[in-house]
Amino acid sequence: MARLTSNRRTALATALAAFSVIVVACGSSGSRQGMASNVTSTTAPSATSAGATVTGGLDVFAAASLTGAFSSAKTGLMRANPELDLTYNFAGSNALVTQIQQGAPADVFASADQTNMNKLVTAGLVETPVTFARNKLEIAVAPGNPKHISSLADLAHPGVSVVLEAEGVPAGDYTRSVLSSHHITVSPMSLETDVKAALAKVTSGEADATVVYVTDVRAAGRSVAGVSIPDSLQPDIGYPIAVVKATRNHRAAQAFVDSAVSGEVQEALEAAGFLPPH
Repeated sequence: MARLTSNRRTALATALAAFSVIVVACGSSGSRQGMASNVTSTTAPSATSAGATVTGGLDVFAAASLTGAFSSAKTGLMRANPELDLTYNFAGSNALVTQIQQGAPADVFASADQTNMNKLVTAGLVETPVTFARNKLEIAVAPGNPKHISSLADLAHPGVSVVLEAEGVPAGDYTRSVLSSHHITVSPMSLETDVKAALAKVTSGEADATVVYVTDVRAAGRSVAGVSIPDSLQPDIGYPIAVVKATRNHRAAQAFVDSAVSGEVQEALEAAGFLPPH
């Protein structure tokens, strides 16, 4: 994570103390348009004004893989901000981009990749993004690993049913890139809308394996087993977050972004197994 100056760290800490973090309520939505650069910063954005709790509605559109971590922050957020009405909309990052482009009332967008965030940056729909977390891919299989899968190459074996995420979904795109670069041909039985849907095919017994994030396997507990992918094969997975320019509650939106970078939301991410940004 990028280092902050002493004064900025103090200001951010004060703002975060006022915000503390947020709640969960799954909902849907869409977005807006403009212009910008495709550069994602790893430096925290400027802190919001300190001294008071944030209030009003706040719609956070977040990648499905963030469901557990963002949801776990609920108690502290609502306790510190009883007049805040936070709604989370979890889905594939690409689906969320489409919603925002079509005008859904999003205040914050947290993506599982730079590619989808850059679509909104280029369109001028979000403020400068900041990378707030990183992740790794992992193979998810049934408990006990009955098909004895030990590597990505095993996913190409006859008799192994595999599901992946659809094109445009970050986890699926990351996986296809790794498979292609190592000349591994996998024929998935289906392409799912996000990592949660892909994982559900394995936990239900409909598929033998999928590739999701390390944090998804961890969150699934005993319902799946994880097969590690070597670091040498891992893609660079960074999660950027940004305030949507059309927000009607900029103060709360900025406070959430700040907390995702260094606050209760960041603590929840680390507890869920996410890696801090470099």
